[in-house]
Amino acid sequence: MNRNEIIEKLRTKKGFLKKGADWLANKWDVDVAIIRDCKKLVTSEEWVQDRMNNDNGHELSESQAFSKHLLNNGLTMADVKSVKFWQNFNGEQRYSIVTHNQWHEQPQVKDELLNYIKTHSHKVKKIAYKKSKDPICYEISLPDIHYGKITDDDNNAIEDQYMKAIVDLHKKADGVEIDRFLLPVGNDGLNSEGFSRATTKGTPQQDHMLWRQSFRGYWHLVMKAIDYLAQFAPVDVVVIQGNHDFERMFYVGEVLDAMYHKNKNVNVDNSLDARKYYEYGTNMIMFTHGDKEKAQELPLLIATEQPEMWSRCKFREVHCGHKHKEMLNEYMGTKVRFIPSICGNDAWHKTQGYVGTLRCGQAFIWNKERGLEGYLQTNVMNYGVEEKS
Repeated sequence: MNRNEIIEKLRTKKGFLKKGADWLANKWDVDVAIIRDCKKLVTSEEWVQDRMNNDNGHELSESQAFSKHLLNNGLTMADVKSVKFWQNFNGEQRYSIVTHNQWHEQPQVKDELLNYIKTHSHKVKKIAYKKSKDPICYEISLPDIHYGKITDDDNNAIEDQYMKAIVDLHKKADGVEIDRFLLPVGNDGLNSEGFSRATTKGTPQQDHMLWRQSFRGYWHLVMKAIDYLAQFAPVDVVVIQGNHDFERMFYVGEVLDAMYHKNKNVNVDNSLDARKYYEYGTNMIMFTHGDKEKAQELPLLIATEQPEMWSRCKFREVHCGHKHKEMLNEYMGTKVRFIPSICGNDAWHKTQGYVGTLRCGQAFIWNKERGLEGYLQTNVMNYGVEEKS
């Protein structure tokens, strides 16, 4: 019998709570220490629930307040892998919780996704796009938008900024014979792993929406961008996991893959590879977030992981996010490029003095035979977004 089964029995059959830990351990053939922990948890839950139902002015201790927080969110201590306690700028208590599985206990979200996909996923015939005489793959790269984060912009400004960047970069390519679009998504597309309001490693984040809202809002936004671009040329989507959204981005990719699996004009790469590779003619691009590998070691890593693609291609680049600013270096003939972000500053960036970076998105013109022929840029400051005073 595992911990969850023990806790469920203690909750549903109150007589077991009155039994001694040794008696229960012998009956269920479980270590007595586990029984004591489970009884303590259920007893604490009942105390908190009683206070919630009969508020008589008693002030909750820190542990009791935390138990109340878990109950309010449909969790128990058995679900908690780790927790960090912190306060926001107003002195309010906050919790960054990492659960053993942040998804299995959310069946309503899974049902919502499945129903949405069943309703909206339909067969889309291949569009007869105009053929290019001098084919170009047009990569539009907008990493690190940190959807859901509290910034110095209005809370929902990032949605408008993202679509304006997509449309503006497309219009700037007027006259370019686009054979297909390449759209990397993710790369800290979401600001946190969700319920915990923390990064994948557990660093607290300040989000302005519930995790369900940010999860749904982000993939709806990405779909809006894909559907816009697919009017003009086929779209190749590459899903890249970041250090803020490593787990959730996989699920975003699964949704996108399901939504477009019958669409002949859109291809989604949500493979489990730590680094994604894209080949177009004589060009190869590695996509990685940029928070783990050492930049100077990436060329050797490419040659090791993709030796055949390496030998076929003359032009090789690595495109990263993470740093929120433009950086370019070359190692062994391979360019390692960090792409800037359109995202606004949060309280941490301001406290650390990481301000003043140009907020922009970039697009790259990849000629099938001649390699990278240039790039275009769109600047958020030109969008007329009003910042908070």
